[in-house]
Amino acid sequence: MILPPSERGFLPLRNPARLRGAIVGPVCNNAARIHHAMTKLKLETFLPYRLNRISAAVSQQFRSIYGPDFDLSVPEWRVLATLGQFEVATAKAIGAHSAMHKTKVSRAVKALEDRRWLRRRQSEEDRREELLQLTDLGRGIYLRIVPRAEAFEKRLLASLGDDAGAFLRGLEMIEEQRLDGVPLDSPDEGGQT
Repeated sequence: MILPPSERGFLPLRNPARLRGAIVGPVCNNAARIHHAMTKLKLETFLPYRLNRISAAVSQQFRSIYGPDFDLSVPEWRVLATLGQFEVATAKAIGAHSAMHKTKVSRAVKALEDRRWLRRRQSEEDRREELLQLTDLGRGIYLRIVPRAEAFEKRLLASLGDDAGAFLRGLEMIEEQRLDGVPLDSPDEGGQT
């Protein structure tokens, strides 16, 4: 007996002619039983998926703060913000702090350097390393973005109401317990913001 499509967990094909030559009968019936016996993951309630979706949505909203007026990509913003925070850093340190792969850091550094927002100088301790820092122009851009970023964060936390504190504590617990030793994103994928 072949189960109706609604019991097999998928919708019927719009063009049944595409099934010509397909396996039918007891084999399909067994596959349908196995399919039903498997545990199904409800993606929309799966925590890693939810965190990723939330991250992408918040990142997209936050990009509206620095993207249009300053024409910054996400990696460029991360480099700018890291140098704004620490003043001087190597590309490797920026990658580690902002969870970016070295190729993304390199491209962002080059883009900011082309705009004269950052400069490089050779490290006196290790001639193979370059120290990066914002120029006066880059620092000015950073200082214009910071109040907007803080206002964005304040609105986001306000939207959580009384639960903001518990939410932040939960994030801290996840960061402390789960993110130590997590590899950086690959050159062609990764996080936002």
